[in-house]
Amino acid sequence: MPMPDIRDKMPRRSFLPQSISSKLPFSSSKQAELKQMFHAGDDSSIESMISSTLNECERSPSRDETKRCVGSIEDMVDFASSVLGRNITVRSTESVNGSNQDILIGLVTGIDRGKVTKSVSCHQSLYPYLLYYCHSVPKVRVYEADIMDPKTEVRINHGVAICHLDTSAWSDTHGAFLALGSGPGRIEVCHWIFENDMTWTTAS
Repeated sequence: MPMPDIRDKMPRRSFLPQSISSKLPFSSSKQAELKQMFHAGDDSSIESMISSTLNECERSPSRDETKRCVGSIEDMVDFASSVLGRNITVRSTESVNGSNQDILIGLVTGIDRGKVTKSVSCHQSLYPYLLYYCHSVPKVRVYEADIMDPKTEVRINHGVAICHLDTSAWSDTHGAFLALGSGPGRIEVCHWIFENDMTWTTAS
């Protein structure tokens, strides 16, 4: 099967210590203060980036979604454990090997024995420091899979994928529906966890 380009396209940034990030303003009502802090000129790309990310972080969650934007590893762990409990583990695709080329799927392991479960997925957001949009949606299955070179059948990567079983609340313009020619609630949608993104699950 073809594997999409899972390489991280974001600029390299770092998490701030929680002791610092917790003191910074993070609200569209404080945008003037943020512009000054990050030297963002009027109508600049940095101002647009800050505004777009704040709007995404402040929008109401989708149906049955639990969400939070986190700017420190401590905040990420706190959010994941608030949703899943304290016995958690983080999973991510091992590397970008196989990205944007044909691959062969080897051994597949269903997390929590492949049962419908709950997870917290965290995706990078574009912001002056490292920021993740973390959210949990119900009715997912999480899988790990060996990714093989189709010619040699040698293992080249170990991927993590998540399948969303209920897409009925998704927008009909969601990229998955546009790519697959379908619509909300008509199909399940599975995707790889891309480079530097991650999903948290209960530890097995």
